[in-house]
Amino acid sequence: MAAAADVVVLEHATIGENKHSCCSTGPGYATPLDAMVGPRESLIYVTCVYTGTGKDKPDFLGTIDVDPTSKTYSQVIHRLPMPNVGDELHHSGWNACSSCFGDSKTSRRYLVLPALVSGRIYAVDTLKDPRAPTFYKAVEPSDISGKTGLAYPHTAHCLASGEIMVSCLGDKDGKAEGNGFLLLDSDFNVKGRWEKPGHSPLFGYDYWYQPRHKTMISTSWGAPAAFTQGFNLQDVSDGLYGRHLHVYNWPEGELKQTIDLGPDGLLPLEIRNFATTATKDNRVFECMAISINMVLSIFKNSINHGSHEVVVKVKPVKVQNWILPEMPGLITDFLISLDDRFLYFVNWLHGDIRQYNIEDPKSPVLVGQVFVGGLFQKGSPVVAENDDGTTYQVDVPEVKGHRLLGGPQMIQLSLDGKRLYVTNSLFSKWDKQFYPEVVEKGSHMLQIDVDTGKGGLAINPHFYVDFGAEPDGPCLAHEMRYPGGDCTSDIWI
Repeated sequence: MAAAADVVVLEHATIGENKHSCCSTGPGYATPLDAMVGPRESLIYVTCVYTGTGKDKPDFLGTIDVDPTSKTYSQVIHRLPMPNVGDELHHSGWNACSSCFGDSKTSRRYLVLPALVSGRIYAVDTLKDPRAPTFYKAVEPSDISGKTGLAYPHTAHCLASGEIMVSCLGDKDGKAEGNGFLLLDSDFNVKGRWEKPGHSPLFGYDYWYQPRHKTMISTSWGAPAAFTQGFNLQDVSDGLYGRHLHVYNWPEGELKQTIDLGPDGLLPLEIRNFATTATKDNRVFECMAISINMVLSIFKNSINHGSHEVVVKVKPVKVQNWILPEMPGLITDFLISLDDRFLYFVNWLHGDIRQYNIEDPKSPVLVGQVFVGGLFQKGSPVVAENDDGTTYQVDVPEVKGHRLLGGPQMIQLSLDGKRLYVTNSLFSKWDKQFYPEVVEKGSHMLQIDVDTGKGGLAINPHFYVDFGAEPDGPCLAHEMRYPGGDCTSDIWI
C-alpha cells in the first residue's frame, strides 16, 4: 500500500479581480492603434540557448541593440546567464502588459522566462536598466510539480489581475495527460492550476484569452516524452501529437468545447486573436505545423458553437535527397499586425516568410514573400522538383557576408508594423535533426523591411546578429520581446 506521503493533492486557484480604474494608466497602451504610434523599438530581448548544443553553459537572455543610429546597432550588448545549466529557455512573456493599462500601480517590469526542459520559470528585472536586465527570481520545478503536477512550462501571459498564467505541456514524466495551466501571483508564487479539476486539455502548447468574449482557446503540440527526443512521424501515428483546439470560458476555467481539426489540423501550434477588431465576432487564427495550413476559427455568441475553416494552405514541395519524397513547409510561428490588416508566417523547412492581407479574413491574399534560408536553397544537397521532373533550388542572399543557415522560425513585428525580426532556432533537438549546421555554427537574427501600403518583404542588408560569435561559443536564438510590449504579448480587454 502506498504511503500517504506519495499522494499529491493538486492545488487549484481562481483568477483575482481586475485592478482597472477609469482614470489611471498603467503599462502598455489603451488600444492597439495607440500602440502603433508608440515609440520605435531600440532594444529587443532574445532567449539564447546552450542546452542541447553539447556546451555545458547556462542559457542566457540577450539584449540586442536595434537602434539604427547607434554605434552598436545589430549587436548583442548584454548577456544575462541563468543560474542553472540545462534549462532550454524557449518562449517568454511579461508580468504586466496592456491588459493592465488601467492599473497605475502595475508596471511592465519582469520578463517571464519559462524553461521548457528543466521546468523552471525565471523572472528577470528589465526596469532598473533595460539595456542590462538583472535576475530577480526562479520558480523551481519541485514547487510547481509538487503543488500542481505540472511541468514543461511554455507560454506565459500576464492577466489584468496582476497574476501570470503559464501553459504547461505535461507532467514531470513527460506525459501529455498531466498538462494544464499554472497560475502564479504577482510575485511569482505558485497559486495552483487555473483550469477546473477534470478540465485539462488533451495536449498543451499555446493559448490566447479574450475577456471581451469571455473565452480562452488553447492549442496542441505533443507529449513532452515524444517531442523532447526529436521528431518521429511514428509518434504522430501513435497519437503522441495533437490536432485539437480547446475552448474555455474565461476566467472560470471550464472546458466548454474540444474541436478536432482533423487531418488538416495536425500540430496546431501558435494562436493569435485579432487585436483591433476583437469587439466583433471572436475570431482567431491558428497555424498547423505539419498540415501546413492557416485555420480561421470564428466563435459567435456562444463559445460552445465554434466553426473553423482552412483559409491558407501551403503545398508540400516534391524534393530529392531528403528523408521524405515531399517536404512540408512546417509553419512554426505567425502573428497579426496590430491593425489586423496583415498576417505573417514562416515555413521553417521551406525557408520563406509570407505576408498576407487579411482585411477579408476568409480570403487572405499573398502580398509579400521572401526566402531567408531553407533546406532546398542553393548549395544544399536537397533539390526541389517541379511537376515536369525538372529540379530547382532557391536563391538566398548573403547578409553582411554571412550565408543564411537554417530556416525562419520565430518572428516579431515592430509596433508600427514596418519591421519584422526573425530568428532561426526551433528547439535544440529538432534543430539538431533538421538543421545540424545551425547547432554547430550558431543562430542569427535578421530584420525584414515591410511595405505596409501595398505589401512586400525585403531583407535589411545592414542588420545581422551573429550568435555564432558568442564568447562562450555558438548558441541558438529563439523568441524575441521588446521592453515596451508587442503584438504577441499584449492583450487588450
